[in-house]
Formats: sequence, structure tokens, C-alpha cells
Amino acid sequence: MSTHHPIAIIGGGLGGLTAARVLHTAGIEATVFELEPSARARTQGGMLDIHEESGQKALHAAGLYDAFRKIIHEGGQAMRLVGPDGTVHIAEEDDGEGDRPEVDRGDLRDLFLDSLPDGTIRWGGKVTGARVLGDGRHEVSFADGSTVTTDLLIGADGAWSRIRPLVSAAQPAYTGISFVEADLLDADARHPRSAAVIGGGFFICLGDERGFLGHKETDGSLHVYTALKVDESWVDGIDFDDTAAAKAAVLAHFEGWDEGLRGLVGDADGTLTPRRIHALPVGHRWERVTGVTLLGDAAHLMSPFAGEGANLAMLDGAELGQAVAAHPRDIEAALTAYEAALFPRSEASAAESAGSLDAMFGADGLEKMAAFFTTGPAGA
Repeated sequence: MSTHHPIAIIGGGLGGLTAARVLHTAGIEATVFELEPSARARTQGGMLDIHEESGQKALHAAGLYDAFRKIIHEGGQAMRLVGPDGTVHIAEEDDGEGDRPEVDRGDLRDLFLDSLPDGTIRWGGKVTGARVLGDGRHEVSFADGSTVTTDLLIGADGAWSRIRPLVSAAQPAYTGISFVEADLLDADARHPRSAAVIGGGFFICLGDERGFLGHKETDGSLHVYTALKVDESWVDGIDFDDTAAAKAAVLAHFEGWDEGLRGLVGDADGTLTPRRIHALPVGHRWERVTGVTLLGDAAHLMSPFAGEGANLAMLDGAELGQAVAAHPRDIEAALTAYEAALFPRSEASAAESAGSLDAMFGADGLEKMAAFFTTGPAGA
């Protein structure tokens, strides 16, 4: 049997949770369907810098800004830009005055989860498809054979959204960059050389159209992304279950680089995780489709090289919730207003992300990034 939910949010990431929270504060009930079986099914991982003009704005709208300030990573706004020989080109300390405080993604997600009434999240809701019923209503099918119907369907289900085909035929395309993720645990005690390389906040090392990106996490570990300009099939030729072989394959791209930098991969704990970087077309948008919309990566997947993904998802969720609250009896007016702001904002950020990718992984990526951090975007 199918159950009906007036508002169904597909995806329990930061964007979907923000939408649910803002709606809740306005007295509007929404149900979030999340494919993970529980809140603790996997480590959310990674540090996020929360931007004043987007992520922080969303937190204010959700009534969670003060609670957010209690979980920020003190010192996390420090930044270091390094070359392949280990030379530090830019070093900025966190003086507490920056407008992009760092937070652990998992801690931020928990903040939203704890702010929602019991029963808001339906865990284990793996969507297999969605179809139009007419009169603005939709039906969503799940892997367990169940279905739900809804008057407002919100696709917050990420890069490979099952809801996106209702409004757009666009598919994410490979950007030419692949990541290999690594962790170094209890870094100060177990990996002091790597801890010294990364520093206390965000770390960037670029050269020869490749590099390392990293953070020191709130638990004292280091999370490192090796970034390579490789063919889309490159990861398929590596057995990532054989960690030693995978490390050798990655490090083959860094012959001659400083040994401290190579140690970010060579000394890593546990397995390495590959991830191809995809993006939707810059300027992705759709014609108004009654009763359904998208937010976050489902709407505007972009590369991570402008730091906008999570921030925009949260702002999308907040503004969508506010639009529905402002037009509770006219969903189409709400969605029209929301998308009118969504499209130009996401196009600008996607263009910035694509431009940053080209700059960082071009022949003179280190020099361009040094100019950016010294003189701002015009210098890049």
C-alpha cells in the first residue's frame, strides 16, 4: 500500500535536512527519506568551511546558528599552500576573525538531525524511481517495494538523483579530475611528519597538474585528497583492495616530489578510496514542473574547487523552506520564487568551481593559487 506525505524530501544530506528544519520552524510538516539505514551507518567525514553569505545564512534561517558556533573547529581556518618540493608559499593562521569557520560534516549533520521531531527521517528509504500522477502529485518507489505519494516532491538526493529525471535529462559528466582519499589517524602521535606538513587547518599542494588537498580534523586525524588529472577509466585499472599496490599506483604520479608530501599517501592508515569528480553543466536549469523541484547536488552538482557544494545545498534548503512557508497554499508560486533565485546563483558558483578546477590543475596552478590568496580572484 502507498502512504501519502504532503511534502516528501528525498535525501537526508545537509540540504534536505535544512529544508526540513526550516519548514518545521514554520509549523509545516515534511518527511525526509534517506537511503542510509541509520544516522550512524557511516562516518560522514570531512571538514566544511561554512560561508557567511550562504551556509551561515541558512543556519540563521534554521534557528541553529548559535548552536553551530559551539561546534566549530577552532584553528580550522588556517591555510597553507605548498609546492611539490615542500616549500610553503602561503601560510595563514586562524586568528578567529575569519568569516568561514570550519566544522566537521558529521557534527553539522547531527545538529540538524537533533533539531527535527522524531519520525521526520525515514531511514533505509532507497528510491528506485518516481513518476507523475497528475495534478502536481507524484509517486516515489523504494527498493523494499513500498511507495509513497506526495503533493510536493523535493529531490535532495545528490549527484545521481532519482528525482532529477522528472525535470531534466541532464547527467553529470566527468571533469577530468579524480580523487584518492586517505586518512592518517592520531596524526600528532603516530604521523608527526605528516601532521607538520598539513598544519592545523586547510592544506593545498599543487604542481604538474596534480596535487594534494587536506585538512586536520577535529579528532586529530588528517584527511587527504590526492587529486590527479587522469582518464575516467584510470581508477578501474587499480585494485584498491590491495592497499600497497594502490599506494604505489598513486605515488607513481609523484616521483621526485618531497618525501613529506609523498608520505601523505605512503603512510596512510587503512584503505585508499577513489572518487571521480563529476559536474552537471554550468547553468543547469529546467522548466517549471508542477509539484517537484531539486536542491543541492541534484540541482547543480559542481566540482569542489570553490568550496560551495554544502553551503549552496544548505542555502537552497533554507530558501525553499522559506518560500513554501511564504506561500503555504500555493506551492507553484513557492517553487517559482525559489527557482528564480536558485538558477542564477548556482550558475555563478558552478562557473567559479569550473574556473578554479582549470586554474588549480593547469600548468601554472601553484602560481595562480598563490596569486589568488595574495590578491584575490582578479589575481588568479
